[in-house]
Amino acid sequence: MRFAVGLLCLGLAACGEPQPPRPAPVPESVLATAPVELRDVELTYTAEAVVEAVRQSTVAAQIAGRIVELRFDVGDYVKKGEVIARIDERAATQALAASEAQVRQAEAALRNARAEFERSKQLVAQKFLSQAALDRAEAEYKAAQARVTALLAGAGQAQTERSFATIVAPYSGLVSARHVELGEMAVPGKPLMTGFDPGTLRVTATVPQAQIAAIQAGAKARVEVPSTSKWVAATQLTVIPAADPRTHTTQVRLGLPADVRGIYPGIYARAHFVTGRAQALLVPRAAVLQRSEVTAVYVVAGPGRPQLRQIRLGSAGDEHSVEVLAGLKPGERVALEPVKAGIKGG
Repeated sequence: MRFAVGLLCLGLAACGEPQPPRPAPVPESVLATAPVELRDVELTYTAEAVVEAVRQSTVAAQIAGRIVELRFDVGDYVKKGEVIARIDERAATQALAASEAQVRQAEAALRNARAEFERSKQLVAQKFLSQAALDRAEAEYKAAQARVTALLAGAGQAQTERSFATIVAPYSGLVSARHVELGEMAVPGKPLMTGFDPGTLRVTATVPQAQIAAIQAGAKARVEVPSTSKWVAATQLTVIPAADPRTHTTQVRLGLPADVRGIYPGIYARAHFVTGRAQALLVPRAAVLQRSEVTAVYVVAGPGRPQLRQIRLGSAGDEHSVEVLAGLKPGERVALEPVKAGIKGG
């Protein structure tokens, strides 16, 4: 009896103590979805392409000498006119000093020859000197003039060669390669640095000759860079008026906007040329799940679990949507986050 009363008292005491609040159930996250739509889209022909620089050059040495300064390296941005390298100019400076000394010597000889010629003319007028002597003085005077002219040209050449010791950037751009190290010997024609202007890029695509007429009629294209997931509208379309007789293909150049960033020469790209318009069933690219050879989406129908459905894609579309050839119907909704949908669907 006492044991039962004790248990009752303990139960009443426990009922009187405040209980800690239970955590509220976390609401299940809502999947973001988008409808499958039938829309009028542009038909395109896709060709493989590569990014090129319109302005790309390799700066080389024009005089011989040891490289004493390198101010930039690969990846650095250089402004037009900035000094990128210096070559030891002591030999060029000495050659210039020697040329200038020869010019001064020739100018002194010219003054003497002029004075001798003037005296000879006076003596001939006074009948104290023969005409032959005057002719000799005039010839020496003209020869001295010619020598001064030649030496001035040589001094100018020496001055120009000394200026070659300072290599400046021909235009603003990025350094893509450095071919020398500090202290190496430079000789005329030896490459020093290679750079390109990132504001003047283009894409060159190789297209079969049978597609050229449709590409020229459309006169519009977009460039896809798969490595950066970028889509850029081409600013200019130029068909090169030449064909490869072995592959029967023609190159087509597509201009890129000057403000494109993160794209460099040599990057793989795809050129999507507009060739017409038609209706196509489109699905958002974000909803497409690629796993090895399987291409699928998660279809969301009501409150049930998302269902994985395999689809077949076409070539039409843009950077946001892609054409679906089989597996979906207009109006169905697909999950925009396929990984999240897969976790929820189990």
